[in-house]
Amino acid sequence: MPKSIFKFLFFVFMLLMMSCAKRGSITGGDKDTIAPVLKASFPKNFSTNFNGKEIKLIFDEYVKLKNINKQLIISPPMKNQPEILPQAASKILTIKLKDTLQPNTTYSFNFGQSIEDNNEGNPYQQFKYVFSTGAYIDSLKINVKVKDALEKKVDNFVSVMLYEINEKFNDSTIYQESPRYITNTLDSLEVVTVENIKAGKYLLIALKDNGNNKFNPKSDKIGFQKQYITIPNDTIFELDLFKEKLPFKAIKPTQGSGNKIIIGYEGNPKSMKVSLKHGSEIIPTLVTQFPKKDSVQVWFKPIKADSLYVAVEKDNFRKEFTINMKKQKTDTLSLTPDFSGMLPLRERFAISSSIPLVKFDKSKIAVLNKDSIAVPFETEYDDFQQKLYFNFNKDPLEKYKIQLMPGALTDFYEKENDTLTYRIATKNASDYGNLKVILENSKRFPIIVELTDKTSKIKATAYTENNPIVEFLALEPDKYTLRIIYDDNKNKVWDTGSFMEKRQSEEVIYFPKEIDVRTNWDVEQPFSLGAK
Repeated sequence: MPKSIFKFLFFVFMLLMMSCAKRGSITGGDKDTIAPVLKASFPKNFSTNFNGKEIKLIFDEYVKLKNINKQLIISPPMKNQPEILPQAASKILTIKLKDTLQPNTTYSFNFGQSIEDNNEGNPYQQFKYVFSTGAYIDSLKINVKVKDALEKKVDNFVSVMLYEINEKFNDSTIYQESPRYITNTLDSLEVVTVENIKAGKYLLIALKDNGNNKFNPKSDKIGFQKQYITIPNDTIFELDLFKEKLPFKAIKPTQGSGNKIIIGYEGNPKSMKVSLKHGSEIIPTLVTQFPKKDSVQVWFKPIKADSLYVAVEKDNFRKEFTINMKKQKTDTLSLTPDFSGMLPLRERFAISSSIPLVKFDKSKIAVLNKDSIAVPFETEYDDFQQKLYFNFNKDPLEKYKIQLMPGALTDFYEKENDTLTYRIATKNASDYGNLKVILENSKRFPIIVELTDKTSKIKATAYTENNPIVEFLALEPDKYTLRIIYDDNKNKVWDTGSFMEKRQSEEVIYFPKEIDVRTNWDVEQPFSLGAK
């Protein structure tokens, strides 16, 4: 056979072989999405008359523990946490109890999502191991929804607790003792179920705490039912979390500069009284807020002294301190504008002072428009925040010059300002949007209406004592969250609650959707307040 024909036949044969072959790639098969399964437990799940010290859980595949310290909820809580072994992958988990168990009590171990298969990480969702030290398993339950009293977003890992009302219970119990029953919202649950409860009367609370299951007002948020609840009960209870306002307390002062001391505080520092003495000499002072700190600044005229006597008084608090003084530099006056360049039409021009201001000479201050025509204005000084506001009517697409001649401002140390000039401009009204909110079915007045951005920062606020229509003009284009506050004590701010006073926070209602305000738009938004 000629070589050319042989080569041709061989080429055809190879093509046929290739066409018959199936193309594909080697795979490991379908991904495992099945969670582990409990094959057996010793003692058996839901056992009664339990008196052991060890529990073994046997699974159908190798499992591992993930975030067990956060995910595992034991109810009732144990003083000494059990040891759960091994930490490495295994088909058998061993729970070693280290606590003395209470008699005639149903215990529940809810593992949340902490048990996963070793290969794919599929969690055994909300696996529970339950046993009773008595003759039967308590089987009653309640459902609880946790909200935040002010914010739309709710904290995760909030504990929901029941305290049994018996001869040992009093209002201080939640500060000192762990609850009878507990569960947790973990990282996603909106409604939780407290299970395996016995019939009785209970205090129901929620805590965002540090994990010790006791209420610490300094750090924890709390929500509570004002009236004790009776179980069995098929109500879905709702708890609003809030941070209590602490009673005023001053913390030991420190020297901030040659003419200033710093005093930390808890609670509200407004109207606190500070007396400063050098021997029998009373030293005049001014008290202002330390920016972005829970501290105040106490300003005084420089004095040669090795130590100063400080007395702080507010409400029921009074304490005396002695502070040793060192030679330090004194503060100097500087003035900083809150806005430079563009000034939003809704905002006021303001200047922050590094030292408290005490005198203002309006004749040495001028506000001029782009045609150098004087614009009528008034000033307003916030002495606690050390901020000087300029109130004047702003026109769109205008340029303004704020000029302060020497001596327009005088600080606490009788130092005057140098010549200062600030230039600002405004945008066109069409660069903003307007929002009209129509409040429907309101239960009462007055009402605070607030708009917040995606970071929960308040961008605009209004107050209405009887008018159901509230207008927000010249809003920056954005998506806003709308909420109202029933201002029951009429102080124009939201007030938090108090557990000891059995007082809930002032009621807050959110509009369910974001409101999109765009440039050159007028938005009219009805807001029904008929249901919380």
